[in-house]
Amino acid sequence: MFSTRTTIITRRSFAVGAGLSAALLATSPAALAQAYPSKPITIIVPFAAGGTTDILARVVGQALTTELGQPVVVDNRAGAGGNIGGAAAAKATPDGYTLFMGTVGTHAINASLYKKMPFDPVKDFAPLTRVATVPNLLVAHPSQPFKTVKDMIAYAKANPGKLTFGSPGSGASPHVSGELFRSMTGTDLLHVPYKGSAPAMTDLLGGQISIMFDNMPSAIQHVRSGKLVPIAVTTAKRSPELPNVPTIAESGVPGYEATSWFGMFAPAATPAPVVAQLNKAIVKVLNQPDVKKKIAEQGGDVVAETPEQFAAFIKAETTKWSKVVKESGASVD
Repeated sequence: MFSTRTTIITRRSFAVGAGLSAALLATSPAALAQAYPSKPITIIVPFAAGGTTDILARVVGQALTTELGQPVVVDNRAGAGGNIGGAAAAKATPDGYTLFMGTVGTHAINASLYKKMPFDPVKDFAPLTRVATVPNLLVAHPSQPFKTVKDMIAYAKANPGKLTFGSPGSGASPHVSGELFRSMTGTDLLHVPYKGSAPAMTDLLGGQISIMFDNMPSAIQHVRSGKLVPIAVTTAKRSPELPNVPTIAESGVPGYEATSWFGMFAPAATPAPVVAQLNKAIVKVLNQPDVKKKIAEQGGDVVAETPEQFAAFIKAETTKWSKVVKESGASVD
């Protein structure tokens, strides 16, 4: 009797063990990647709708919907220079169903600018690939009495504190572009942060603020329509989309250069096979002619790379911008 009972228990244990093994196998990284994706994917955008980060996320998201066979939706979480959205993405379940459209601000500037960060830009994220680089464009309301960098500097020095420049938020690249300009020219400009480029642009168009260093994709349409005056671009070379607009460096501020970039991330513990699958899918859609065209029309350049290349780029950018922030004296509590 004892022997028979022992055999029964052993068989039951074997059955339970086999069931647990099957369950563990089904939830292994390889199995998850094989089944991925099986439901909608969300891209958290850390700025308001209508800005460059949002525009790029929607272009890529639309193409990924077709590529992955699942809806890709955008969730705007604006505030604190991208830190609110960044914190939400960092804390999301690392299963590949929550992605983050990060920026030079969230992943290379904010850590030096903010005294306290709600996430670690390196430890809390798995880089997937850069998406695009774009120039920032210095634009002014038509009512301002200047059309060139030289005249703007002269006006700012004659009227200290009168020129206000808006930005998508403290730490965003347009903000630091303005701080760099202020530091290199010795001008007194008043920074006015917003919760995204779109609300800042609304106030600029309405004349509530004087100028803006904005990402080109969210400003170029207003330049083309004549609603804003293009003063200069922040990159080392002129933009092919606005070839008649000079750079700040060639306009009397030698050495000035500031470029914005945007990239896709997943939470840090996302399984490696899912990260690899996402990288492959995003790189594929970024190389599609229609996606390249949409981004180019906004003044951006597509960048498709490996996660390792993106991680190395972020490291170099963090070093670069920490120096810029230190030299400009900018800080946010």
